[in-house]
Amino acid sequence: MCRNIRTLHNLEPATTHDEVHAAALQYVRKVAGTTKPSRANADAFDRAVAEIAHATEHLLEALTTTAPPRDREVLAAQARARAAQRYGSTPIAASPTAAAAVLDEVAP
Repeated sequence: MCRNIRTLHNLEPATTHDEVHAAALQYVRKVAGTTKPSRANADAFDRAVAEIAHATEHLLEALTTTAPPRDREVLAAQARARAAQRYGSTPIAASPTAAAAVLDEVAP
């Protein structure tokens, strides 16, 4: 379940509130051991997601780096290339340039 949480720091374009919320939701689901809480636990579950998302946004605002922002398209192409290598299929490219850059790195 937590494999779906991605690095949110130093990306171009910048991380959105929806991405932070989705990561917080995945974290709370993992910790709670459920994807959907019972009605009795829904308030606590929702409050935890909101608090973790809030803390995550503050963390992302406070982090600094001298590295250039990472391109989301290139990161996605790299992930597809790793999956293709792992599972033995051809990667599906979002754009020809991103796929070519990744395939050049992966090719022997």
